[in-house]
Amino acid sequence: MNRQTADMTRPVEQVRTFTGTHQNSLVATVFGAEGSPVVFMHGGGQTRHAWQATARSVAREGWTAISVDLRGHGDSDWIDGAHYNFDDFSRDALRLFRTIREEYGEKPVAVGASLGGISSLIAQELSGQDLLAGLVLVDVTPRMRRDGVEKILGFMGERAHEGFASLEEAADTISAYLPNRNRPKSLSGLSKNLRRGEDGRYRWHWDPAFVSGPHPIEAGQFTTEEHRVEAARALTIPTMLVRGRQSELVQKEHTEEFLEIAPHARLADVSGAGHMVAGDRNDLFQAAILDFLGELRGSAAT
Repeated sequence: MNRQTADMTRPVEQVRTFTGTHQNSLVATVFGAEGSPVVFMHGGGQTRHAWQATARSVAREGWTAISVDLRGHGDSDWIDGAHYNFDDFSRDALRLFRTIREEYGEKPVAVGASLGGISSLIAQELSGQDLLAGLVLVDVTPRMRRDGVEKILGFMGERAHEGFASLEEAADTISAYLPNRNRPKSLSGLSKNLRRGEDGRYRWHWDPAFVSGPHPIEAGQFTTEEHRVEAARALTIPTMLVRGRQSELVQKEHTEEFLEIAPHARLADVSGAGHMVAGDRNDLFQAAILDFLGELRGSAAT
């Protein structure tokens, strides 16, 4: 496909801002303009750009893909008082999904990775199960390996303040942490996850207080495994769990438990992928998402 043809098939893209529960701005890129809404919620330490390729593919299939920077991440507001626990992210998600439902006249489908998945799950529960048309949880279940969570948070916090002298140094650090992932030839994608300070150093494109502030992720009401289990048990909407088969967080027993408490859910077990499923095997991830959305569309038409 030549560049001219590729440009013609690229969906319309626009950047817009939604409002969170603390009147905080939530910046999003909207791909497509007329289809049913699919909202992409990234994991902790990522930005909305993590979904770019998948969002474009979804929009080309006739959906409107809305990829959002969560609070404290990307171009969205950093929060005074550093309120970054599951309660805060979940209430942002609740308000966001309600706004999108009102604007588009129909319930959105949520695709949430890790933090974004738990936030979407809890938002559905807070709504009385009357919020979403479907839910995709990307390598996250109510119970996960605690040591895996701590390893990820440790990596995120290690260079949060110091940063990196160059994009190459950041790429080397990521490669050392994820030795099974191929180091990208181009660092343009990585640059979207970093911001360059006045001192010339590159730091992650999220508020360091997300991992080191006074309101850490697991300090809220919705953080207990039991609460998350009950939220999953209450699900009645079409649901899919996309698991990285080499995940350091979601093990086989966690997957089996989730499918037991949410027996209507389907599973996409992605080989060759760890916790960062979309980054590790985006081809298989996209195929799973498009298949799930195609089934939703077919069910709505019958």
